[in-house]
Amino acid sequence: MLRHHLLMCLIVPLGLAACDAVPGAGPSAVVRTQMPASGAPVVTTEQGPNASEAAANFIAVTQDMKPRIEAECRARTQGHRNCDYQVMVDESPDSAPNALQTVDARGRPVVAFNLALIAEARNRDELAFVMGHEAAHYILGHLEAKSSDADRGARIMGALAAASGADAGTIARAESFGAEVGARSFSKDYELQADQLGAVIAWDAGYDPARGALFFTRIPDPGHGFLDTHPANAERIALVRRTVAELRARASAHSLPPGASGS
Repeated sequence: MLRHHLLMCLIVPLGLAACDAVPGAGPSAVVRTQMPASGAPVVTTEQGPNASEAAANFIAVTQDMKPRIEAECRARTQGHRNCDYQVMVDESPDSAPNALQTVDARGRPVVAFNLALIAEARNRDELAFVMGHEAAHYILGHLEAKSSDADRGARIMGALAAASGADAGTIARAESFGAEVGARSFSKDYELQADQLGAVIAWDAGYDPARGALFFTRIPDPGHGFLDTHPANAERIALVRRTVAELRARASAHSLPPGASGS
């Protein structure tokens, strides 16, 4: 879990003035990878950026993604949610690569990256996909859904313990366990939903989510355990590939001349 003392709020105009973008690395220079819709993940051998390039990549991606994220948020929530996103960085140097979505005290959605993830990302597509994924959790209401799932689990397990004649301490432990199970019950579904919407947002911003999802080839696979909170990496990559294939097909259909068929 990313630490909550988020030390630096990224202000894009100032950041770009202080950190030049890498020439040719922006979304306009991206070549969308023609990846199969299924099959084994393609393991990238792409080298990671140096510190200056990593910082420039993150700032450029934030500049591109933030307007697309906010537009998607407004379109889906129709003014019922605060869509004024903040992008923040945790400067803790020793954390494992991580990112999260949360809400600040004023109700503004926050997407936070730690330095390790920014340094680990091989390219801007990976940063864009991760940023889109985290932003999608808020747009899709997953924070509230997980809280509701946890409350329901706690009530059910507490009621079962009470019905069995358990004492107060046992009931409390049952409620705690129920909350954990409840919070995790649909977490894999939420992650896949965020992967799909995050891929759409990244695509709309000019990035290649299929290339970005190769980030999953370099992190431990959570597998299929009962209480695992994330889907298997291969499942996530396959979903992103299918989403990109659909987006590409849609884009091709829209580019057909008048009177032409898609067959």
